[in-house]
Amino acid sequence: MEIEVRKPTPEELEKLNIKSWPIWEKEESSFDWYYDEQETCYFLEGEVEVELPDGRRIKVEKGDLAVFPQGLKCKWNIKKAVRKHYNFG
Repeated sequence: MEIEVRKPTPEELEKLNIKSWPIWEKEESSFDWYYDEQETCYFLEGEVEVELPDGRRIKVEKGDLAVFPQGLKCKWNIKKAVRKHYNFG
């Protein structure tokens, strides 16, 4: 399973209507997570290292749009406090 991470254009953010999505915030911490449905999120602040079951590590930071696939098991290592818009499904 792959996590898609990229820098979106302002036009893309507007088309997705990102500003209408809820906001989630979390301090520096580590925790296991399972995605029972796809999540798309846009990072307003912070830095996360997502560790996959195969040992790969994916960095997600301020300004990134990330798509986490349904069924993904991973560990979140929050290096800098996170503030992100998110949308499930």
